[in-house]
Amino acid sequence: MSKALRLSEKWFQRGLWLVALVFAGFLIGLGSSVVGDLPQVEQTVGLEDFIDKPAAAQVRATIATGHKAEEAADAALEQANLKHQTARANSSAARETFDNWLATRGATGRADQDPELIRRTQALDALATAERQAQSAIEQQEQVALDARQSVQAAQTQLDALERAADVGWQQAQRAQELRVFGYRLALTLPLLAIAGWLFAKKRKSTYWPFVWGFIFFALFAFFVELVPYLPSYGGYVRYVVGIVLTVLVGRQAIVALNRYLEKQKLAEALPDAQRREELSYDVALARLAKGVCPGCERPVDLKNDSIDFCPHCGIGLFDHCAPCHTRKSAFAKFCHACGASATVLPPVAATPPSV
Repeated sequence: MSKALRLSEKWFQRGLWLVALVFAGFLIGLGSSVVGDLPQVEQTVGLEDFIDKPAAAQVRATIATGHKAEEAADAALEQANLKHQTARANSSAARETFDNWLATRGATGRADQDPELIRRTQALDALATAERQAQSAIEQQEQVALDARQSVQAAQTQLDALERAADVGWQQAQRAQELRVFGYRLALTLPLLAIAGWLFAKKRKSTYWPFVWGFIFFALFAFFVELVPYLPSYGGYVRYVVGIVLTVLVGRQAIVALNRYLEKQKLAEALPDAQRREELSYDVALARLAKGVCPGCERPVDLKNDSIDFCPHCGIGLFDHCAPCHTRKSAFAKFCHACGASATVLPPVAATPPSV
């Protein structure tokens, strides 16, 4: 088609296509904003909306109390360990001193030191008792910390069970919400696609075709980019079924259009030659001739062969002769290329059978 257009017309066509693309870009931007804001119509739900709140509050309070008790037990355990280390150091030092004194007494053998022996032994026993008490305090704090940890673990187990039970309802609510949002998107994009189909069928060659094509591009983008990625999957079944249905519908329309086109071609080929040329658009005829095909039936024809004046497939006239100068020219040309006269068509010269 572009070879049949004037130079200025080509640039106007390109500019109008640019207008169509820019128009589609603005529509796509607006549509993306609207589709992106559709989830805000639904109220956002979380796991806390489906959990048993009284039971969860009680369990969380138990966990918090357990953590505090564990922290307090750990702090007391540190103090008890420090006291135990001090008591063990005192006991060890006193025992070492006592051993040295006892060795000295054994060497001298003085009986007047027996009261001192008793006093030192009692002091050593007191230190050992203090060390044992410090060890007992450590064991008590370890038991308190262990009880606190076990309490926290048991409460955490209960909380996990409550959250698992709530997660089922939450997932169901999320799926229902996604389906509703998808329904909103479908209700918005499907009418746009239907309008785009009607515009393509009825208005794509109208005066305002750039806006028609811009809207068609926008509708296709809204459907295949803004809607299809949010199509529910359910293991792929929904998407595959939708793909099959769309393929069948598009394929059926293509088959119907092909049969309609072939029937139209058959009817057109049955019309008189002059009427067929009149019904063909000048630009369409030139574009098809430039491609080396018949303007009537679109089958290949050797247009460089000077002996071919008619299409051998459908019989439409491809070349005739100028009335003033009798030059062979295209039957679809409006003016003679040799003399510039208006294309007053003469009946194509038929081959005269040889006389017998």
